[in-house]
Amino acid sequence: MVILETRGLKYSYPDGTTAVKGVDIKLKKGKRIAFVGKNGSGKSTLFLLLNGTLKPAEGKIFYDGRELVYDQASLREIRKNIGIVFQNSDDQVFAPTVYQDVAFGPVNLGYSKAEIEKKVNGTLEYFGLSELRDKPPHHLSGGQKKRVAIAGIVAMDPQAIILDEPLASLDPVGADELLDVLHELNHMGTSLIISTHDVDLAYSWADYVFFMVDGEVIGEQKRFRKSWIP
Repeated sequence: MVILETRGLKYSYPDGTTAVKGVDIKLKKGKRIAFVGKNGSGKSTLFLLLNGTLKPAEGKIFYDGRELVYDQASLREIRKNIGIVFQNSDDQVFAPTVYQDVAFGPVNLGYSKAEIEKKVNGTLEYFGLSELRDKPPHHLSGGQKKRVAIAGIVAMDPQAIILDEPLASLDPVGADELLDVLHELNHMGTSLIISTHDVDLAYSWADYVFFMVDGEVIGEQKRFRKSWIP
């Protein structure tokens, strides 16, 4: 089953830079999907389009078979169900404490106080963050901030999580810990969509791999050899 589909998706920034050029893709539910490409290839822009943060200049996006329309209710639904974790956690982790940061999504979704406490406490425990609940996020390590950012998305029970360069700036230990978390989330049924420069990571981790060059998806493979990368 397809969770996200794009047809003829195009996007240009106000300065005239065309970042996404006629992208047609289908992303399957429950799978691990990687987008491989250089900086400036359009991966980050495509991700912002996929969860409704940006609106395409042309083309359509379908979530669970339904065309995305850009009214408040539809955007609220897709942003709840298709969470996004930015490459730089400092752009996403902003609340005074770890607890408040993870609670931000459930609060804005209108959960009751009891539901929020249960959801946030469970998520903090799952991510090994309970002891840091009262800490200011800006005092945390890069790996801890990344976990807080992902925890804030998971607390909203998304169907899919998009992660832009999730291992960027992490040391080997932090990267391994994060990959373990992603494995568990996927095992529980969450679709995972990442971008990466790391061909070996894409090869070993993903079920499906898309290659992006200059705003275009130029190929897709379930498994691939490094020699196939442009």
